[in-house]
Amino acid sequence: MNTSDTLMLSDQISHLTPKVWSLVNRNLIKKAIAEFSHELLLELELLEHKENWKTYKLFTDIPEIFYFFNAKQGALNHLHIDSSSILKMKDNKEIELDALDFILELKNTLGIHDDMLPTYMEEITSTLHGAAYKYVNQTYTANELVEASFQDVERSMTEGHPCFVANNGRNGFNIRQYHDFAPETHMTLSLIWIAGHRTKTDYHSVPAYNYDELMRNELGKDALGMFTQKLIDLGLHPDDYIFIPVHPWQWDTKISTIFAQDIAQQNIVFLGKTADKYAAQQSIRTLFNRTHPEKLYVKTALSILNMGFMRGLSPYYMQSTPVITDWISNLLQQDDLLTETGFTMLGEIATVGYRNRYYETLGKTKAHNKMLSALWRESPFSKITSNQTLMTMAAFLHLDNDQNSLVVELIKASSVSVEIWLERYLHAYLTPLLHCLFQYELVYMPHGENLIMVLENNIPVKAIMKDITEEIAVFDETMELPDEAKRLYVEVNDEIKALAIFTDVFDCFFRFLSDILVTQGGYSEAIFWKQVARCITTYQQSKPELLDKFKRIDLFAPEFKRCCLNRLQLMNTKHMLNLADPVESLQFKGTIKNPIAQYKNEIENEKSDTSYATTK
Repeated sequence: MNTSDTLMLSDQISHLTPKVWSLVNRNLIKKAIAEFSHELLLELELLEHKENWKTYKLFTDIPEIFYFFNAKQGALNHLHIDSSSILKMKDNKEIELDALDFILELKNTLGIHDDMLPTYMEEITSTLHGAAYKYVNQTYTANELVEASFQDVERSMTEGHPCFVANNGRNGFNIRQYHDFAPETHMTLSLIWIAGHRTKTDYHSVPAYNYDELMRNELGKDALGMFTQKLIDLGLHPDDYIFIPVHPWQWDTKISTIFAQDIAQQNIVFLGKTADKYAAQQSIRTLFNRTHPEKLYVKTALSILNMGFMRGLSPYYMQSTPVITDWISNLLQQDDLLTETGFTMLGEIATVGYRNRYYETLGKTKAHNKMLSALWRESPFSKITSNQTLMTMAAFLHLDNDQNSLVVELIKASSVSVEIWLERYLHAYLTPLLHCLFQYELVYMPHGENLIMVLENNIPVKAIMKDITEEIAVFDETMELPDEAKRLYVEVNDEIKALAIFTDVFDCFFRFLSDILVTQGGYSEAIFWKQVARCITTYQQSKPELLDKFKRIDLFAPEFKRCCLNRLQLMNTKHMLNLADPVESLQFKGTIKNPIAQYKNEIENEKSDTSYATTK
């Protein structure tokens, strides 16, 4: 190994220093205390209450070890913790904070099975590692991100999912692969292309994208000709094969060995790389074409363990993806309210999946049967006008190294008040979700990474959903679904239906957005939730024909079930959810007070008074 190689290896771990490691450990323990407390996993004792701050004592499984911290209590039982106040005591002596020790000291309280504990600790370590890298390599402050490009914002995100503590696992990457493929490293990659024999490979698409047209558009004439000629040179007939894009990590680590039989028998033929450069998104297996932004996203199977799942793609699900895309597209386009709000989605317009017959016999849901598939998704640039910009909604929760908020800077740059900005945002984001729930009983997974916001003058004007076909459900059994889309139907009661808003929107996004606006923007928490309530009542009053559903799926109920995401992951960090029956897998603990319940009558009275005054 020469000197330059040694320096390169040293540079790969240069972010791992005592100062930075101490900082990210403190931050992760802060999050762990907040989220585990939110899910009623921890035993806390209130010691002191001064003004808005409360001092708590946290008990561990080890009698001589305690934690102390100061926090403010917010809506939805949210703890806003002062990270500098966190103190760990052992035998009455202060000791250094360590996130892995924290997990070990609470493993019984958290209910982590011994056989799952090493994997969870590995995900915690990886999350710390990524946090250290992002901290040291921050490119933009929150203020600078306001003017940054769509992709520069995307790769500047630091938090991952706001609820999950271990949210950046990526178990399977080594240090070189982390630097090559993680979005925060700002690297680009070239896709590997292979040819799969049609006896084992399926291509499906919406009507507008037949196979030949998609390959011409995505590969270009030169690459398409080169790949076709390679098959001919091998004495193979090109019409017998379907071209498949593969993530380079997946080829090196999985396909080239696990599919060795298929390669040897020329059921899989290696073709080569293309010139287009792709950037990994927050959803690390989704790739954006940096060379040609107008081209389609490519989402590939990537068999790393991240946040409770092996991130594969099922060739069997791929068969129904374009049909579901077509069905939802028609539904959205024909709805006047959704058209008015601009709510749309990125269609998953084509898929390809390869079946490995050896592993099929073990069950189609096994991870080994999800190693070789891909889909193509529309680019958001096809959905906007020249005066509009794009930003992942996850950015609305982003804080830079100095704890400055991007959403606060966005509002400042918009030149409108917080109230007006929030009103526009809620109309663009929440109103369409309400309408899909009540009009069609169609629900999404609308967390920050799954939404792209369209902005004009830094004000949200519409929302674009992505990751549609794998993460939606239909609750209405009378809804006519194509045969291939019938897997979307889920039978649940009205209380669970309401959780599509209570859990996915209120608890998993607004809880954090409200906290940021209060602590960073000086906004009123009560006014925030009153604005949310006003958005809902405005929608409901515009749809009197849905009154019965508003009563049954009651978003103004005094409380709702507490759905616990970390409990899911802690129970089985390798496979936390049965995708065939996701509702049955959910973990509930107690209830949460609904922060908008108190405003229903108040807002309705305001509207009545306004109506009366107008009439007079």
